[in-house]
Amino acid sequence: MSSAFIPVLILSLIACCIEVDISVPCFPQMARYFSVYEGIIQMTIATNFLGFCGGAILYGPLSDAYGRRVPMIVGNALMTVGAFGCVFAPSIPFLLGARLVQGLGASASAVIIFAMIADVYKDKSKAASIIGHMNAAFSILMALAPLVGGFINEAVGWRGNYGIVALITFIAWTTLVFLLPETHASRMPFCLTKARKDYSKLLKSLSFMSASMTPSLLYAAYLSFIAQSSFLYTQTFGLTLMEYVLHQSTIVLAFSLTSLLSGKLNKIVGPLGCALLGMTLCGIGAFLLVMASLWGTSSPILSTCFMGVICMGAAMCYPVIFTKSLEIFPTIKGTASSLIMSMRFFICFVFVGLTGYFYNGDPLRISLIIVCAISLALLFTYVLLRLKIFMPAVCCEDAPQSLQQ
Repeated sequence: MSSAFIPVLILSLIACCIEVDISVPCFPQMARYFSVYEGIIQMTIATNFLGFCGGAILYGPLSDAYGRRVPMIVGNALMTVGAFGCVFAPSIPFLLGARLVQGLGASASAVIIFAMIADVYKDKSKAASIIGHMNAAFSILMALAPLVGGFINEAVGWRGNYGIVALITFIAWTTLVFLLPETHASRMPFCLTKARKDYSKLLKSLSFMSASMTPSLLYAAYLSFIAQSSFLYTQTFGLTLMEYVLHQSTIVLAFSLTSLLSGKLNKIVGPLGCALLGMTLCGIGAFLLVMASLWGTSSPILSTCFMGVICMGAAMCYPVIFTKSLEIFPTIKGTASSLIMSMRFFICFVFVGLTGYFYNGDPLRISLIIVCAISLALLFTYVLLRLKIFMPAVCCEDAPQSLQQ
């Protein structure tokens, strides 16, 4: 496999995810520009995730049937069109429509990249290590996104934030066209009946659903905080824009550095240890976040510290649990990845929408929604432990049926 394979995938992943962290600093300015309240601006994230959800359900079966390369290129082209639409949006409805299109295209990378890694790296521990290192490289760059977004917003305004996203998506699409190899050799014609049966098999598997929902709920908890963070830090806590982006970068950096060490941690304590330690940290961080809000001691430093603990925990358990979700039905990895991402972004759409609806400047409301997401993740982790999902026998499609269901 070409040495450019992983860098190309990372660039494509950055293009499909960077818009959240780079655009959030400009939300207060956008609210003033369009003369709308904060909840409408936050819907730019929720609408994007709705597009992700709709697109993700298709890309997996299509990539299983026709290969990974073509759907990746088509999806990233669609994402580029939506990104440029955001730059020139004359109104909120146009902007929301462009964000929807952007999400429809971006879901191709979110779905297919992990199926491609599973195609190339047959050693499951190696695949988990690659995902962990990708998360680290991705997150280190993402830690810079709020800073970049803050500087751009100060210099040229909110359209500049979306402009840099559009430029990155165009560069990512170009590299895919010239450098992305095909990794899925065994194909079969697309069959709607087969896709329906595959999705039915996945949805009926308790082990698959639990392994899929756990990382998705952790991601939803993070985004519920990030979607409101610019208003929380600048309006409730009274920080300047650049002070806020330093806090946001610190939160993302906590995830990055932990992801960088996740491979070594996996070797020391094993997948089970990573899952238990990671979820414990997530639970502690969420509990402290709520307690600080209830006691009236919420502050920028405490909020950043507690969210950092949650992100560290998520970085520990995400690679091993996500990899397990793709191992349960290895012959339909593309469809499995498609369903995972579709459910993930629907969950994010729901939680971000709820946060935007209920948020009124009180940190407690954000904290309670985060606790709700992490509590559900802990429940699904308990199910995984009961099903012994981290046992080697589960990591194949011919495992005992009682463990798959």
